[in-house]
Amino acid sequence: MIDVEWLNHGSTSEFAEAVADEIAHVIEAALDARGEALIALPGGKSPIPVFERLAHANINWRRVTVIPTDDRLVPLSDPLCNVAMIARHFLPKGAQVLPIAVEGTTDYHKAGKAADAKLADLTWPPDLVCLGVGADGHTASIFPGPDLEDALNGPADRRAIGVMPDPLPVEAPVARVTLSRAAILSARALLLAFSGAEKRAVVERALRAGTYSRTPIGRVLANAKTPIEIHWSAA
Repeated sequence: MIDVEWLNHGSTSEFAEAVADEIAHVIEAALDARGEALIALPGGKSPIPVFERLAHANINWRRVTVIPTDDRLVPLSDPLCNVAMIARHFLPKGAQVLPIAVEGTTDYHKAGKAADAKLADLTWPPDLVCLGVGADGHTASIFPGPDLEDALNGPADRRAIGVMPDPLPVEAPVARVTLSRAAILSARALLLAFSGAEKRAVVERALRAGTYSRTPIGRVLANAKTPIEIHWSAA
């Protein structure tokens, strides 16, 4: 059975503060232990309050490398670009923010191979992978679709893969690159952060079902060896 700790928060501000504090704690521990830190952060709009607080943490950001857990195959100038949103918060602090998607690539399979090659140059494993979850149970960009099994059960040394969600999400109907399940579970620390009763019900069902889950989040986290800290707020 996987080791899960639920941390419930009474407000969105309390939630954002707690998640930012936990990420900062992991970074500081990595800097103390190894002199550098590698973290993977989610994109979208939900993490922005967390990032706003985290960016003010008293951290030696110049020793921190940040990658997105996933990204959309869109130009850096596109509002849908995850790494651009992450960079706006942490580049001014001195962190190294590395894209994993190759701008201008339309073939998502090639984009996935390029992302995997980029990540092969980093000191692995990540100190932290912070995940969100969708109401459909996807996490990072591991969605239902033709590439799901490859993302879940591809080679153990594959760190990233290109995916085409099916159906395409209405809010971002584009192909993606994402960390693989193996890359996610290799992290020294795993954090899942989300809000809302609907998503909580999805996650609770998924964790109970484990490898038999019908949703990606359950299958991604099934048999995780690293303890998983889950932060949740109702709103």
